[in-house]
Amino acid sequence: MGNYSKHTDEELALLLKHAGPDVFKEIYDRYWDRLLNAAYKRVKNTETCEEIVQDVFTKLWTNRTSLLFTTGLGNYLYTAVRYNVIDHYRKHAIRENFITSEQVQLKLDNSTEEYIFLNDLKKHIDMMIAKLPVKCRSVYQLSRIEFKTNKEIASELNISEKTVEGHLTKALQSLRVTITELMPILLFFIK
Repeated sequence: MGNYSKHTDEELALLLKHAGPDVFKEIYDRYWDRLLNAAYKRVKNTETCEEIVQDVFTKLWTNRTSLLFTTGLGNYLYTAVRYNVIDHYRKHAIRENFITSEQVQLKLDNSTEEYIFLNDLKKHIDMMIAKLPVKCRSVYQLSRIEFKTNKEIASELNISEKTVEGHLTKALQSLRVTITELMPILLFFIK
């Protein structure tokens, strides 16, 4: 059993391919808390974050002989956590959409009027989204449909995070006004 605590990340990355679990344990000990914190900033659930980070380390160990660390070990691990967080949200969104669509389908099976109303409501909301200014609409779609963070949106659209927040606020206020106008009709169908 060797002591790898004084080795650099680059040395550990090279040793990981051929060395035993001691090198892996050093990487694990060195990065576990940092990766957990990185995941927690986006997920805010300790148990889920632990699963995400554990999955990253499991894949690191399983694929250690074929991995290439072109951007460095730390960057590789943080990027892996980021992608696992994105996958977590994607799976969560799919699950929520499925549950919602099942619930809506059950309601729709009971009433043609409800189906027509919900369809009209969706069209109305889509029209309101289409009427938003181009940047505002782009920010809204990236945030609410593609589930990207404000930082990712800012980077993609080459604008500041404050501008992203402003566009989101404007879009949500506009949609809130639309929903508020339709509230009496919504209440009629909820009964």
